[in-house]
Amino acid sequence: MTLFRHIKNWYLLALLAGLPFSIFAQDNTLKISLHDAVDLAVKSNYELEIAKNNVEANTILNHYGIAGGLPTVTGNIANTEQLTNLKQNLSNGTETNKRGTTGNNTQANITAGILLYNGNRVVTTKKRLGIQEDQSKENLNSLLQNTIAEVSTSYYDVVRQHSYINTIKTSILASQKRLEILRVRKEAGMANNADIFQAEIDLNTLNQSLLEQEMVEKIAKTQLRYLLVLENNAEILVTDTVIVWQPITLEPILEGLKNNADYKAADQQIKINELLVRETAAQRYPSVRFNMAYNYSRNQSTAGFTLLNRTVGPNANITLSIPIYNGTVYRRQQEVAELNTQNARIQKDIILRDNSSSAVSIYQTYMSSLEQIEIQKKNHELSKALLQLTLERFALIQATIIDVREAQKSFEDSGYKLINLNFAAKAAEIELNRLTNSLEI
Repeated sequence: MTLFRHIKNWYLLALLAGLPFSIFAQDNTLKISLHDAVDLAVKSNYELEIAKNNVEANTILNHYGIAGGLPTVTGNIANTEQLTNLKQNLSNGTETNKRGTTGNNTQANITAGILLYNGNRVVTTKKRLGIQEDQSKENLNSLLQNTIAEVSTSYYDVVRQHSYINTIKTSILASQKRLEILRVRKEAGMANNADIFQAEIDLNTLNQSLLEQEMVEKIAKTQLRYLLVLENNAEILVTDTVIVWQPITLEPILEGLKNNADYKAADQQIKINELLVRETAAQRYPSVRFNMAYNYSRNQSTAGFTLLNRTVGPNANITLSIPIYNGTVYRRQQEVAELNTQNARIQKDIILRDNSSSAVSIYQTYMSSLEQIEIQKKNHELSKALLQLTLERFALIQATIIDVREAQKSFEDSGYKLINLNFAAKAAEIELNRLTNSLEI
C-alpha cells in the first residue's frame, strides 16, 4: 500500500463516516471491534490532526514563489504637502522673498523584478521544499503506524485481561462444586467443618481475585478509552479475540525495515541537508536581477525657480551583485551545513541499527511464544480435563481436597500462561509490522 493510499483510507473512513452507530448497544455498552477502535482513534487523535496540518502547510510552502523564483511586483505612492518661506537670489539679479509658499510633491511607481541567476539557489530551494513536503508525509505515516500499533496493543490487552477473568470464573465454578460436594458429605456425616471452612476460604479468595482482576480490566479499558478519545461513559465491550496471523520469517522483516517511515524520513533529512549545503554555497556566487519600473512624479510650487515639474515614463535595469567579503559568514555556514549532513547520515544509521536490533529481539520473542503456544494449548486442555476428572473423583471420594486444589492451580496457571503467550505473540507481531510500515486492518 502506498503512503497516499494508506493515509487516504484511514482519513476517509474517519472523517466522512465516523464511528458506526451500530457499535453502541442499548444498555449503554460500547461494543467495539479492533477495526472500529482504530477508525475511532484515527478520527480523534489530536497528534494525527497536527501532523496532517503540517503536511498541508509543507504542501503550500512547496512553491516557486517561496523559493524566490517568481517575479515580484510592487506599487508605491506618496503625496507630500509643504508650507515654506522662500528667499531666492538669482544670477540675473531677480530676487524673490515670499512667506507662506505652498508646494505639492506626488510620487508613484510600479516596480517589477525577477532573479535571473544566483548560483542555482532557487532551483535547489525548490527541490528542498519538495523533499520537506514528502518528509512531512512520512512523519504523518509514522504517527499513523504508531497509533494503529498502540491502539491494537491496548485493545488486545483488554482482551487479555478479560480472558483472565474467564479463567478465574471457571476456577470459581470448580470451587463452588467442591463446596457443594462437601456440604452433601457433611449431611451424610462424611465431612467436617474444617473442610467446609477451607473450601469457603478458597472460594472467597477466588472471588477476591475476580474483583481485583475486574479492576485491572477497567484500568486497561480506561487506557483504551484514552487512546480513542472517548468522552461518553459507555462500558467498553471488545468483540475480537487474540488471533495470531501466519508465522512471520525474519529475513523479509529485516529487508522491510527500510520501509519504516522514520527511516525514510531520516533519509529525506539527509537530502534536505545536502540541498542546504548547496543553498549556502550559492550565496557565495554572483547574482543577476532584472528590474523594471513605471514612474510618475509631479512637483508643484507657488513660488521659486520651478513652478511645475512632472515626469512620467518607464525604466529598466540589470543589477549584478558580487559578494566579495562578509567576514567568512557564508563559508562558515556551509561548513556547519556539511556537519549537519554528516549527523543526518549517522542518525539514519542509528535508526536502522536500533530497528534491526529491536526486530531481531522481538522476532525471537515472537517465535518462542509461537512454539510455546502449541505446547501450552495441550497443557491447558489437559489441566482442564484433569480438573473435571478430579472433581468427579472427589465426588466419589476417590480424590482429596488437596488433589482438587492442585488441579485448580494447574488449570489457572496453564490458563494464565496460555493467555500471556498469545498476547506476547500478538504484541510482537504488531510491533514487527509497525517496524516494516505494514500495519493494516
